[in-house]
Amino acid sequence: MEHSGRHALVTGGGTGIGLAIAQALASQGAEVTITGRDAARLQDIAAENPKLHPLGMDVTDEENLRAGVQASVAARGPIAICIANAGLAEPMAWPNIDMTHWRRIMATNLDGCFLTLQSAMDSLAPDDWGRMVAISSIAGVRGLKGATAYTASKHAVIGMIRALSEEYMGSKMTFNALCPGYVDTPIVTRNAAEISQRQGISNEDARAYLAKGNRHRRLLEVDEIAGAALWLCSDAARSVSGQAIQIAGGQVS
Repeated sequence: MEHSGRHALVTGGGTGIGLAIAQALASQGAEVTITGRDAARLQDIAAENPKLHPLGMDVTDEENLRAGVQASVAARGPIAICIANAGLAEPMAWPNIDMTHWRRIMATNLDGCFLTLQSAMDSLAPDDWGRMVAISSIAGVRGLKGATAYTASKHAVIGMIRALSEEYMGSKMTFNALCPGYVDTPIVTRNAAEISQRQGISNEDARAYLAKGNRHRRLLEVDEIAGAALWLCSDAARSVSGQAIQIAGGQVS
């Protein structure tokens, strides 16, 4: 129970990677605030685990986000562990990108990550212990065809993590990014359905097509990402900071 007594915040904690990480942290004793826009779903999840605490929150709304984080701190104390996971994956070919699409992606993936980390860190004293983890993507370390805005946002997240690592060098806080490949989550399910319809192939073939984006040609499971996050939040990773850790079945870059 390494994290007993610690307060963790996980954005996008109601599904997929975020939920798996939240559950892993709770299993280690943390009191975990899970956020998302679907408040009813969060409440249902939290009802099954007393260490999960729901908070309806939109990371693209600064006032809403900061107020939500402050409320969670008032209820459960400083945020020692922050998992900035909320993200938006919407592919779009370069000629079709307009400012509406660009700003929607940046508002969620980059601005939301910035606001989440800054608000969480506002609850900590300079000499406090802390683990700040951003969920980036393999698109953060290489270009992803047909997803320029998404790729740019995830590269920027890694840049922010590296800068924070330098800024807080020597403190008891660490800053790292996880860069998963294609993970078997609702996002992949939706993307597979779109590919299936667009290309006139079976859903199984569409999922296999996405799996080829991982070096070992299989979809990742959420527990693989959650396990990496749990390690980064552990005392064993106290000297790991400023890293972009790839989880994609092999070398990506």
